[in-house]
Amino acid sequence: MKAARFYQVGQPLRLEEVPTPQPGPGEVLIRVRACGICGSDIHIVYEGVTPTAFQPIILGHEFSGEVAACGPKVATWRAGDRVAVNCLVSCGRCRHCRAGREQICQERRLLGIHLDGGLAEYAVVPAENLVALPGSIPFDQGAILTDAVATPYHALTRRGRLAQGETVAVIGCGGLGLHAVQLAKVLGAGLVVGLDLSDQALERARARGADRVIRNDQADPAAVLREAAGGEGVDLSVECIGRPETIALAAAGLRTGGRAVIVGLGAAPIACLPPTEFVRREIELRGSYAFTTREIAEVVALVAGGRLNLADSVSRRVPLEGVNEGLQALHEKIGDPIRIVVTLED
Repeated sequence: MKAARFYQVGQPLRLEEVPTPQPGPGEVLIRVRACGICGSDIHIVYEGVTPTAFQPIILGHEFSGEVAACGPKVATWRAGDRVAVNCLVSCGRCRHCRAGREQICQERRLLGIHLDGGLAEYAVVPAENLVALPGSIPFDQGAILTDAVATPYHALTRRGRLAQGETVAVIGCGGLGLHAVQLAKVLGAGLVVGLDLSDQALERARARGADRVIRNDQADPAAVLREAAGGEGVDLSVECIGRPETIALAAAGLRTGGRAVIVGLGAAPIACLPPTEFVRREIELRGSYAFTTREIAEVVALVAGGRLNLADSVSRRVPLEGVNEGLQALHEKIGDPIRIVVTLED
């Protein structure tokens, strides 16, 4: 099969012929139809801040396709089934897995980072990591919803505990944040405010349902945010950037008793409110990582039911042979992409 393999930071992926993997017990061979290019891939290929478990490795953790073959002890799937793939492979035994929080499994591994991923014609995945993908959802949308949509969905529902009618701020309206804006409205938020440095990103956020948009490089954006939410501040803020200043903004824009959920990844330490304010106002600061297979299925249901429209989320499609062009376009933000998807359909 053809596969795009990562060898070294700063070098393009190599498109090579490699043996087609064979599924073992409890595993399924997927014929990959679409694989999203994510910021995590940029961290691997260009920046070297996310090390892979081995090299060469097939990248790609955001993919969908069809079941090509099932290994022994797989009775739930058949050849030809359309599926979306959860990239997080969990142990199923640790305290977190037993509590239904397999996304923070103590032994978790990720397809495309610790195991070969989906930038190939075929991939082997655990049968339990598959979600049925209705024929009404195109494969490219089925690929990106497994991460770009499921991640903010987990942040809003499980970690943020969004309730009907609450006010929400989304800080950073890129791929994750734009879907957070859209999901917040779908899930019943009364007011959604998008914050970003890019006017284009803010206009997209408005088009996806944001009631207000704010440039967060103006003087005291937290005060502007609080005023937009009636003077008190928002009930819930979702930070999708991972920088100390935007995390501080997420906390400062909250009402008393509000919750800030941090989705963005970064290396700098968090510094936000002084303990006197943090404690007396009972502010919550929560991390949010990834998603579960069940949450991917819930997102699929939202799309299949017509409540969530991802038609405009795929900015560009490239063939497997054009994967390096797609990576460069995302890295350099050529065309200001939301999601770039490698497609392998006939």
